[in-house]
Amino acid sequence: MKSTFAFLITTKNRKTDLAFTLDKIGYLLEDPLVSCVVFDDGSSDGTADYVKENFPKIQVERNPVSKGYIFCRNKMLNETQADYAISLDDDAHFVTKNPLESIDNHFEENANCGLIALRIFWGLDEPKITDSNDKSQRVQGFVGCAHVWRMSAWREVPNYPEWFVFYGEENFASYQLFKKNSEIHYLPEVLVHHRVDVKSRRNNADYTIRLRRSLRSGWYLFFLFYPLKTIPEKMVYSLWMQVKLKVFKGDFKALQAIVLALFDLVWNIPRILKNGNRLTLREYDVYNKLLEAKIYWQQDLKPIKK
Repeated sequence: MKSTFAFLITTKNRKTDLAFTLDKIGYLLEDPLVSCVVFDDGSSDGTADYVKENFPKIQVERNPVSKGYIFCRNKMLNETQADYAISLDDDAHFVTKNPLESIDNHFEENANCGLIALRIFWGLDEPKITDSNDKSQRVQGFVGCAHVWRMSAWREVPNYPEWFVFYGEENFASYQLFKKNSEIHYLPEVLVHHRVDVKSRRNNADYTIRLRRSLRSGWYLFFLFYPLKTIPEKMVYSLWMQVKLKVFKGDFKALQAIVLALFDLVWNIPRILKNGNRLTLREYDVYNKLLEAKIYWQQDLKPIKK
């Protein structure tokens, strides 16, 4: 039976987080029109076997050796037969009960909406305040940990770029959707809890590589999509802000990340030239007038920039 909704979850060596998420969405998977795929990207903690044993209705895919988060997402999206695909991180779950009806209704009422960006709270503890006075609206982009594709829109745009590795692939898709006149809508009535401690990431061992990938993906996007005349100013400003806010304050790991990210940018010039889909100046102005994607990290659900 063809599914209306498909949950698509990529995971690697986070069996405990994944188990919590699957328990939280279990009641949604009881609907015969809802399917779920878990893609185990080379885990060594028995994730695939755990899911098969404890969640027999879930389809499990596995890479014996990791091929990357973006590879897994592309493969699941290209294979699903569902009308709508819910991309969910293994450490994220719905707080809103019965969210699928709201999602379905929004797509039905908004034919130009190709993707729904859900309201996401980032923090270790579930927010005490869950209601919102926000209204649904068109936005620039979306967050990878929880969003919903109208699959007909996905098929109209290129796959996520695997050479980005991590960070920036959602922005890549956002520009491609914009070029196709397919809208991204923020849907605040559906709340998702992303169980992460954002502030502690600076102290993690992978801080430098995360910053490197974040910076280079932003710079890739400049050269892929921005009008040529805007790029020099954007690059200079981006570099200056990193130096001013990090390096001048003694964060020399950031200096390393900046230098490596610049090397990555030069190395990937052939890919940038091949995949460019530049906005016109008029499109650029229209895009920049759209609201940015919203993320919340305080208990009163005040938004921060992506």
